[in-house]
Amino acid sequence: MAGSGNDAVDEPRIAAWDRRLDWPLTGLAVVFLASYAWQVLDRGAPEWLEALLTAIWAIFGADYLVRLALARRRLRFVATHLVDLAILLLPMFRQLRVLRIVTVVSVLNRQLRDDFRGRIAVYVTGTVGLVAFVAALSVLEAERDVPDATITDFGEALWWTITTISTVGYGDRYPVTLEGRIVAATLMIAGIALLGVVTASIASWFVENLRASSERTETELAEAEQKIDLLVGEVRRLHARLDAQESPASAARSGPTPS
Repeated sequence: MAGSGNDAVDEPRIAAWDRRLDWPLTGLAVVFLASYAWQVLDRGAPEWLEALLTAIWAIFGADYLVRLALARRRLRFVATHLVDLAILLLPMFRQLRVLRIVTVVSVLNRQLRDDFRGRIAVYVTGTVGLVAFVAALSVLEAERDVPDATITDFGEALWWTITTISTVGYGDRYPVTLEGRIVAATLMIAGIALLGVVTASIASWFVENLRASSERTETELAEAEQKIDLLVGEVRRLHARLDAQESPASAARSGPTPS
């Protein structure tokens, strides 16, 4: 996955490597997702698709090994990238490596850094849509050819994914295989995490807006006080000028005193 902010500080070599390869690897992730979807949804898909998926998976594995070699603290790198390692080592999970495509969300986030509401929309739409699509494909592949399966087509898989990720869970569709249940458990955790992220993001947006409103009010009050002070000073200067002009005029009107 793309380097985090901590990588940029603690592991500058990994951060530089990620900056160079983020877009190429994201492009491979898109190819991976398209090929995997084709393979799952089309029973007559060509056999070379599996070779393509394996090749892309191997490239992601090489990327992990290069970043491990570049790491100054390799044990810490392994400990903080356990998901990457699991996805690479467990064949049943390797399709989830396509989640590297969320790098696109990070890139869009940099473009939308001045629009907090736009950033929330990108995070929520991109992440939820991607996770739901990949989970639906994964559970369909695991379940559709199993006796007593309740998820046998993509529509049912997508419905199951939506009810699971939203934590509604009607129970009309459920996985019966070990692989399907592992996908379900992962999706449940992801659903709770996504709900937490959305709630925190909205709360943060309200706090930022209230703070900004308070700061604007304080600034406006300070500006109003400055304007009032200026007006008071101007009035005093006008009074002083009028007093200065009235003193000679009063003296002239009174004239010399009669003897």
